[in-house]
Amino acid sequence: MFSRFNQLARHLSRPFPNYAHTSAAALASRVQPLTSMTSSATFHKNKSKTIHTAACLIIVDTNSAYFARWCFSLGIALKRIEVIADDEDEIIEGVRRMSSKYDFVVTSGGIGPTHDDITYASIAKAFNLPLKLYEPAFERMKKLSRPNQLQPGFSWDEPSPALTARLRMVEVPYDESVDEDKQNVFVADDSWVPIATVNGNVHILPGVPRLFEKLLDGLKPVVTPRLADPEGNGSYRVMISTPLPESSVAAYLTDLALKVMPHGVKVGSYPRWGKKRNTVTLVGANKEYIDSLVPEVEKNVEGRRVQREDEDDPADA
Repeated sequence: MFSRFNQLARHLSRPFPNYAHTSAAALASRVQPLTSMTSSATFHKNKSKTIHTAACLIIVDTNSAYFARWCFSLGIALKRIEVIADDEDEIIEGVRRMSSKYDFVVTSGGIGPTHDDITYASIAKAFNLPLKLYEPAFERMKKLSRPNQLQPGFSWDEPSPALTARLRMVEVPYDESVDEDKQNVFVADDSWVPIATVNGNVHILPGVPRLFEKLLDGLKPVVTPRLADPEGNGSYRVMISTPLPESSVAAYLTDLALKVMPHGVKVGSYPRWGKKRNTVTLVGANKEYIDSLVPEVEKNVEGRRVQREDEDDPADA
């Protein structure tokens, strides 16, 4: 599965600067002081600025590939993905750093009912915020949750360990300087899970893939007006399969990259280890211009345009 994700990530954008997380200690000196991170002004600034870049902090779960496709479809440059454990220090360091560097940040996972689901509490601590029961989410939870056969005596009105566990999932970071409804949004009528927003650009999502995907897709109408291209046309990608080794086409692709850079087009070259054909990509927003480049590129790399990178692999490979 990891290799499939690598293939996907290579073609959805340029390689991310670093998939592995950097330790909190190594980066502590580059993170802004805690007291200066959160305020009403910062929240509204981050909440309203044009979105060019994005990052994703995965707490144990794996929704990286879907988020990469989602960003690509909207033309957002996905700059960083990090996978970390359920560790308070790691979450605090990662989310503060990403919030300060990128326009749109998503976290995935760690908001369940158990003791090790610490994302809400850790992100609240990262921005010096308290946790608060979000009543609209609690009311939706009561309305939409199905009875649990393993808890026959459960009551929404009587204190119990089971109720405490449920409440953990609707106690979200709360900034008293910002209207509560601006900090939380519901994007699916059949779900009680809110998308909590902290510091204006950190969006806390669940790790369950089906729910993560539903809520992320539901966030599109909120995000689209803030894109550099509000039409949401996203990026356009062409793949060209070549039998030539990367060293043989490097000089041509270097010249090509300089030529197309003013048009917002990126040229990629990806060796496929152990395969007889490699892949050249053209990525950008100008579909007509990119298509006009294809004949020239096909000629210079002795290849052809394909829909899948393995399309021209020998049948016996």
